[in-house]
Amino acid sequence: MLSFLPTSMFAGSRKLNTYVNPMIGASTDVEIAGAYHGLGKTFPGAATPFGMVQVSPQTITGGDNGSGYSDHMKTIEGFCLTQMSGIGWNGDLGNFTVMPTNGPLQLTMGREDGSQKGYRSLYNKETETACAGYYAVTLTNYNIRTECTATTHCGFMRFTFPQNDQSRIQIDLARRVGGTADTEEINIIDDHTFEGWLHCTPDGGGWGDGLGHADYKIFFHATLSKPMKDWALWSADIPEGQSRHLDDVISNEYQKRIADAKVERNARHALGKHVGFFTEFDAVEGEQVLLKVGISYCDVEGARKNYNAEAEGVTFDDAHRRACDSWDKELARIQVEGGSDDEKTIFYTAMYHTMIDPRIHQDVDGRYVGGDQKVYMSDGTFTKRTIFSGWDVFRSQMPLQTIINPALVGDLINSLTTLATQSGRKYYERWELMNAYSGCMFGNPALSVIADAYAKNIRNFDAMLALEYCKNSSAEFGNDKYGYTAGGMSISHTLEYAYADWCVGRLAEMLGDKATQREFYKKSQAYRNIWDKEHSWFRPRNEDGSWMEWPKEGRLKEWYGTMECNPLQQGWFVPHDVPGMVKLMGGKKKVLDDLQRMFKKTPEDMFWNLYYNHANEPVHGVPYLFNRLDAHWLTQYWTRFICKKAYENKVAGLKGNEDVGQMSAWYILSAIGLHPYCPGETRTEITSPVFDRITIQLPATGKSFTIIAENNNDENVYIQSMTLNGKPLKRFWLDFSEIIAGGELQLVMGKKEF
Repeated sequence: MLSFLPTSMFAGSRKLNTYVNPMIGASTDVEIAGAYHGLGKTFPGAATPFGMVQVSPQTITGGDNGSGYSDHMKTIEGFCLTQMSGIGWNGDLGNFTVMPTNGPLQLTMGREDGSQKGYRSLYNKETETACAGYYAVTLTNYNIRTECTATTHCGFMRFTFPQNDQSRIQIDLARRVGGTADTEEINIIDDHTFEGWLHCTPDGGGWGDGLGHADYKIFFHATLSKPMKDWALWSADIPEGQSRHLDDVISNEYQKRIADAKVERNARHALGKHVGFFTEFDAVEGEQVLLKVGISYCDVEGARKNYNAEAEGVTFDDAHRRACDSWDKELARIQVEGGSDDEKTIFYTAMYHTMIDPRIHQDVDGRYVGGDQKVYMSDGTFTKRTIFSGWDVFRSQMPLQTIINPALVGDLINSLTTLATQSGRKYYERWELMNAYSGCMFGNPALSVIADAYAKNIRNFDAMLALEYCKNSSAEFGNDKYGYTAGGMSISHTLEYAYADWCVGRLAEMLGDKATQREFYKKSQAYRNIWDKEHSWFRPRNEDGSWMEWPKEGRLKEWYGTMECNPLQQGWFVPHDVPGMVKLMGGKKKVLDDLQRMFKKTPEDMFWNLYYNHANEPVHGVPYLFNRLDAHWLTQYWTRFICKKAYENKVAGLKGNEDVGQMSAWYILSAIGLHPYCPGETRTEITSPVFDRITIQLPATGKSFTIIAENNNDENVYIQSMTLNGKPLKRFWLDFSEIIAGGELQLVMGKKEF
C-alpha cells in the first residue's frame, strides 16, 4: 500500500511535489503486462531533478529489470545510490548497496524464495512511503525503519533501530544491477568517515550484461552519525579468470564465495574484486543512525567536495525539505487546473519521470569524466549530462524539453558532441550511458534532437561540427550501402535511418549548406526502397535485393523486419514525408481506413498488443497522423482515449517501459494538447487537452503560454472552435514560434466530431 506525506506538512495550498507518486510504473511484472518487457520499470526511491544520486530500494540484482526494484517482489536486498529509470536489458548502476540488519552476520543477500539464506528482508507494503524526494519502508526481518532522501550529488539514509545488541549497517561495494563491479577499494578515515571507489566494466555484466560497454568508476566519501567502534572489512576470494557476468554473479557458487569472504575486524583498508564493509553496535529502542554519502565519477576529492557542498552540516530533514522545494520549482514549469486528483497525480508524476534524465554528470566544481576516461573541467557554457535513451526520447521527451527546459537540450547536445570528440569516434551514439557507446537499439536519434533544437532556436552548440558528426553518423549507420538496410530488421532500420537523414538535410538547410541539404533529402527517400507493391506494405529485403518471405500473419508478424514490433506498427514511420507515404499506400481514404482499423482493434487495457501498441515507442506518433490527414477529430478522440486507458494512478499505471522519460513525456504533451509529429519541423499538432487550463512557463522568452479548454470533460473531447490570442484559428497546429512567443490558445470543447 502506498502512502504519501500528508499535505498538512506543507504551508499554504497543496504543493506540486505532493501530487507525485513514484510508485507509478515501479514494477516489471510480466504476468500483468502480458509480455516479456514487464511494466514501467521505474524506481520508487528518492531523487532530485536531473540529480546524480537516486537513493532507492533494490529487490533484485538479476533479470531484465533495470531499476533493480519491482513492486510485486516481497523482499528488499538493500538500498543503493544510483538507479536507471524505466529500462530493461539487465540494466546497470544500482551501486553502493547499503543494508541495515541485526542478529547474526550474513554477507550474502540470499534469495527471495528462501533457497539461499542471506541478509535480504521481507517488508510490509503498509509501511512503504514514496513521494518526490523521499522514500521509507520498514524491514520486517529486523524491524528497522529506513528512510531515504537525496541532494544532487549526495544520498542520505536514516535508520531507526529497535533495541538489539547486534545491530549493524553493512555495505556491499560490488553489487550492481545486472552484475557486479570489477574492483573496489575502501579506506577508514576516522571513527565517522570512510572513502573509496568502485569500478564497473563490461566484464562485470551490467548494461546488456556487458554488451552495452558500460565502464565507469564511482568514488565516495561517506560519514556515519554514530561513531564506528567495532567495524570490519571483507573481501571475497574471486579467482583469476572467473567469469562475472550476470548469471555467474547470481549463481549459488558465486554467492557462496561472498558468504565465505574473509572478515578483518577493525582493518582500515581493503582492495579486491568483491569488497564489503560493516559496522556493529548496540542499539537502544528508537535509536537513529544517519548515513550520508557524496559521490563523484572523477575522484575521491570530487566526492569530498560534493559532500562538503551539499551534505556537510545538513540534517536528513533539511535535505528532504530542499528536495521537495527543488521538485516544486521544476514541476511548476507546467501548471494545470481542472481534471481529477488522479489525473493531476498522473500528470505531475509524468513530469517527475521526465526530470530524472539526462542527469548531471559533473561535480560541483565543474569537473567531469570525458569520452576518453580523462577528467575535464567544464568551460561553463554547458553542464555535462549522461543517459540518453535516444531511440525512445527523440519522439516526445526531448521535444517537451525544447519548450520547458531548452538549456537542458543544449546541455545534452554539447555532452554528446564532446563525447564524440573526446572518444575519437566523431559520430553520435544512439544510446549513451556514462560515456559508453552502448549500441543499444538502432537509428540515429541524436540527429533528430540536434535538428529539432536548431529549428527551435536552441543554438548554444557548434552547429557546423554537429553537422559534420551527423553526416559521419549516417555514414557509420545508415542506408548508404544498398539504398536500404538489409537483414532481419530491414524495415525498422531503413525507416528510422531515412528519417534521420532527413534531419541531417534539415540541419544543413538551416545552416545554408545546399549540397548536403540536397544529398540528405534525397537519402531520406530510402523508405521507398522497401515498399512492396505486391503486399502494399513495407517489407524486409535481403542484401541481393530479394524480398524476405512474407509471413502467414502478414503485417502483424512481430519481429518480421522490425525491432520489438511488427510491420503494421513500424510502417507508419515516415514522419518527414507524409504525402509521399500516403501516395505509396494508396491515398488518403485508404490510409485513414487502415489507421482506424488498427485503433479499433486495440484492446482497451492498452497492454502489449499487435495493433496500436502504446507500450512501445514505434507507434507514439501515429495518433497525430490523423491531424496530417485532415481528420483532426480522430487525433483528438484517440489521444484522449490513450491518456485515459494507458496511464493510471497505480503501480501498473504505465503499460510499458518508461524508457527514461519517453512514456511520460508523450502523456504530458498529449494531456496539454500540443505534440509534435515530426521533430525537426516547428509544426506542433493541436489535440484535445485533458485539463481545463494549462499554463506553460517558457524559459527561452520569460513568458508563458496558456491553453484554456471550455466545457471540457470526458464526453466533450472534440474541439469545436479555437482562438489564438483572441483571433480565430482554423488550423489544428501551431508553429513553435507561436508557442514560445507566449499568449493564449482558447478552445471550445463539445461532443460533435468537428
